[in-house]
Amino acid sequence: MSSVPYLPPDLYAQPFEMRLARALQHLRLGRPVILMDDYDRENEADLIVAADKLTVPVMAQLIRDCSGIVCLCLTDEALDNLGLPPMVPRNQSRYSTAFTVSIEAREGVSTGVSAADRVTTIRAAIAPGAQATDIVSPGHVFPLRARPGGVLERRGHTEGSVDLAVLAGLRPAAVLCELMNPDGTMARGTSVARYAAEHGLVALTIAELADHLQRTGADAAAAAAQVAA
Repeated sequence: MSSVPYLPPDLYAQPFEMRLARALQHLRLGRPVILMDDYDRENEADLIVAADKLTVPVMAQLIRDCSGIVCLCLTDEALDNLGLPPMVPRNQSRYSTAFTVSIEAREGVSTGVSAADRVTTIRAAIAPGAQATDIVSPGHVFPLRARPGGVLERRGHTEGSVDLAVLAGLRPAAVLCELMNPDGTMARGTSVARYAAEHGLVALTIAELADHLQRTGADAAAAAAQVAA
């Protein structure tokens, strides 16, 4: 069985290079991008957003149209500066999703649940010089630790989101949430295509991104200049 997720032909109508260029521009503008993983993995579509371009309306979209479990994908360095330990001492999840303890901004939030509060929390966590005293735990934002090698090390949404943020020339931090159907099932196939068409979104797969990075360089940072050129 192929590891490539099924996407209707209209989502692949443009060559990958064109879709990637559009996706990176959308990230720079603070718009979501759809990122699909492998068929034989989670086979899910996530909405991803560059963390430093996140707005309250887009956060509301993530909460409304996705699972509501809003994750902040960060590098080792950023998470170490925030002093965030793993959520559990022994990660037994199927795909070793590297959750840390959940967070809230120390200042500027009420209950932490609203779209505005979650944006405030994310901005506090990614601010230049952010440290442990800027946040508290637990909270309503779920940080994820991205592997240093990106999708070439682990083919996950966490790594793909950070890789794309770097390719867009932005800081290595991204927000993601799993796209869902109105009935509560996970969005796949034609439902992803329909959502993309309704919202004018670009869809990429992690397999495509990994292939691109293998062709252009060892990691997203090495490929960024080539994409921007």
